[in-house]
Amino acid sequence: MAETEMKITVGVCVMEKKVLSAPMGQIFDRLHAFGEFEVIHFGDKVILEEPIESWPVCDCLIAFYSSGYPLKKAEAYAALRKPFLVNELEPQHLLHDRRKVYERLEIFGIPVPRYALVIRKTPHEQLDYFVEEEDFVEVHGARFWKPFVEKPIDADNHHIMIYYPSSAGGGMKELFRKVGNRSSEFHPEVRRVRREGSYIYEEFMPTGGTDVKVYTVGPEYAHAEARKSPVVDGVVMRNPDGKEEYL
Repeated sequence: MAETEMKITVGVCVMEKKVLSAPMGQIFDRLHAFGEFEVIHFGDKVILEEPIESWPVCDCLIAFYSSGYPLKKAEAYAALRKPFLVNELEPQHLLHDRRKVYERLEIFGIPVPRYALVIRKTPHEQLDYFVEEEDFVEVHGARFWKPFVEKPIDADNHHIMIYYPSSAGGGMKELFRKVGNRSSEFHPEVRRVRREGSYIYEEFMPTGGTDVKVYTVGPEYAHAEARKSPVVDGVVMRNPDGKEEYL
């Protein structure tokens, strides 16, 4: 590329905790390798505190939701500057509701586990279509034998439960956002499912102790990372720098 040619500016409107992750670093390295792109990181202070009129102007925009992210503000910026959107913004609102995520996956023919919805208007509401026995729950006649997974409908609630059968000693494993070096805890005394809100119940899918997290997908490129599943022992593998290790 001639020195006088202008590079394509790629604005990264993402919370810093995501920008600094190893997978995002891999994506940026590939952009830099082309030699045609200039990456501009907006930063948390800009995203959270400054008006969109003062945000950097860019040709392309990478912007996606995470906890605390002002998605509507990012949408307003995109409407003002009209960059090419690497990640569409409006559909990201459905990420707050796991029902909508599953529905979208099914629309596009992407396999999902067999699941059922339990919707409560008030905490501990009694539902005539929901039955719980020692080793299974039944929703609208569909039976889920333990081990099964219980996910809150609210996708911002990361407390996901796995219930185990009495033949394996029973109990429940709680998965949650990393706290220090832990991402899950086993509760041997818990036998009954939650009734405080609305949940998705689905079959437990064994993965051999490995989870795969996909960060970006395109027609000719995808980037994913494998890591130890929190179901194994709940201990987060970290490198000497304190970053979570990927397999």
